[in-house]
Amino acid sequence: MKIKNSFLVCFLIFGFFSFSQKVQLKKADANYDQFHYVNAIKTYEKVANKGYKSVELFSKLGDSYYFQSNLNEANKWYEQLFSLNEKVDTEYYFRYAQTLKSIGDYQKSDATMAQFNKLNSADLRAILSNNQTNYLEEIKKNSGRYRIENAGINSEYSDYGTSFYKNTLVFTSARDTGGVFVKKHNWTNQSYTNLYGAVISDNGNLEAPVKFSKKIDSKFHESTPVFTNDGLTMYFTRNNFLNGKKGRDSNKTILLKLYKATKNGDSWDNIVELPFNSNEYNCAHPALSPDEKTLYFSSNMPGTKGLSDIYKVAILSDGAFGKPVNLGGSINTEARETFPFISNTNELYFSSDGHPGLGGLDVFITQLKEDGTHGKIKNVGAPVNSNSDDFAFIMDTASKNGFFSSNRKEDNLGFDDIYKCTETIPVPKDCQQSITGLLVDAETKLLMPGVKVVLYDINYVKIDELTTDQNGKFDFGQVACETKFRIQFEQKEYASKETLVITPKDSGITDILIELTPNLQPLQVGRDLRKTLGIDIIYFDLDKSNIRPDAAVELAKILEVMKEYPTLEIDVRSHTDSRQTSKYNVSLSERRAKSTIKWLVENGVAPNRLTGKGYGETQLLNSCADDIPCTEEEHQANRRSEFIITKL
Repeated sequence: MKIKNSFLVCFLIFGFFSFSQKVQLKKADANYDQFHYVNAIKTYEKVANKGYKSVELFSKLGDSYYFQSNLNEANKWYEQLFSLNEKVDTEYYFRYAQTLKSIGDYQKSDATMAQFNKLNSADLRAILSNNQTNYLEEIKKNSGRYRIENAGINSEYSDYGTSFYKNTLVFTSARDTGGVFVKKHNWTNQSYTNLYGAVISDNGNLEAPVKFSKKIDSKFHESTPVFTNDGLTMYFTRNNFLNGKKGRDSNKTILLKLYKATKNGDSWDNIVELPFNSNEYNCAHPALSPDEKTLYFSSNMPGTKGLSDIYKVAILSDGAFGKPVNLGGSINTEARETFPFISNTNELYFSSDGHPGLGGLDVFITQLKEDGTHGKIKNVGAPVNSNSDDFAFIMDTASKNGFFSSNRKEDNLGFDDIYKCTETIPVPKDCQQSITGLLVDAETKLLMPGVKVVLYDINYVKIDELTTDQNGKFDFGQVACETKFRIQFEQKEYASKETLVITPKDSGITDILIELTPNLQPLQVGRDLRKTLGIDIIYFDLDKSNIRPDAAVELAKILEVMKEYPTLEIDVRSHTDSRQTSKYNVSLSERRAKSTIKWLVENGVAPNRLTGKGYGETQLLNSCADDIPCTEEEHQANRRSEFIITKL
């Protein structure tokens, strides 16, 4: 009986703990769903520390730290998740790989990423990873180009997101300024952020920060401003709150929106939200193009590829806005792309954890082009990038001084800190290659205008199409370096031709000479027998009329045709280059014609089937006339014989 009672007590205790865990997990899940990660973590960890294990628990606990950018703690729980050896969503392979970088285990991170790639071959992150297996070597090449130091204005709270405003650095901070009631955000357990300003002294140091604008401050988040060059307009990020009214999405969450304010004396007034905002998605972190006609920002609006993408929107002349456009291409991935900044030289800096990097968010750079495309995406390397989150990079291209934000542990006062950086060696510009060429007849060496030329990539995806100009030239303009291209040439009466071109790794021009060969044609009166048969040109040495050994080989081909067609008659026409006098060249060409006829007769062709004449320099194939400088090859093109069919 005692034994039965003991079992009953144990069962009741187990049932109580089981019920208690379910209650706690339900409470934690509610906090998690509302992005109250601080409270969710407390409850999840209590349950986990009592020995409870599940895929859902470890994934949500890891995510709670992951979305707070605490990758070290996230790694601990993702490791527990994978140790269960149960099926998990493939996205966790990516997140686990990211957190492994945060603890410096790049080997295991790469192995985990390889599993992700295998499971998600169409994912851009997988494609980039497979194409950049040597990413650490590439990052190393770009490293050491900046000198960095703590900016000296940081607090024990989160400080980030800088912008230049006249002689002041404006930034975002969650520091507590001593108010009686301090409202804290459940995501981070820190105060809501406000904008602060620190004057930049003549020596480049920052003076003590002060609140930037009382009118901009609200009881919710303000962050990441950007200013027009005249200092009269500001775009900034704020929670969905305006004129004392807050807005929520369908899940009752207050998201982020973009706002605009204008300067009125010493005050920022006329705060309005931008028209493409919505209660149902975030818009944040604005940046302006150098001409201030385009606003860039980060959002998860419909059409976003990942957790957040970078968009651009036209600012119209009347102050209205166009329709936001996703930068797409190879910039946005299925992960986070955020915190855009456009330099005065039209370079886009942005942060991403979808492109191969050192861990967490890394800063990347790409050149924006006038046609709307962009150049190669490059990781700016260490020390700007680390195995933690590095983001919100800005740069004054004139002074080469800039700022960025990071939650790295080194020289960090707590959470996100602002760092000053000085560019000592510029990140290498994109390699710029051009493909140009000249098209000539393979036999006559004559230039070939009006020929269709098509440029393809290695997989036959059409890139461009044009026709050669009056001088037989073509120019496809700028193309990628270290890339394979296919070029096809099409012209009636000539054999189609394809040429493989591989551009070098350094900037320059890839210039090619293409020779098209005429198609074989049927025997017909008036045609050149040599061209009809595809026989090489029969050349003569300078100032000589004897048959060269290579010419004898070609003449033998004509001889065989004349034997096969016994009624065939031809007229041998000999030509010279322009060197020597016209009279001399006529005489020389006559000797060459007779020499050619003599060779054919000696080898069995009846003399009455052959006629001949020397034309001297009267029918040049190119511009190499008297006193025109030409190469030996160009002159030799004129020293030739033709075999015109006169009778079949």
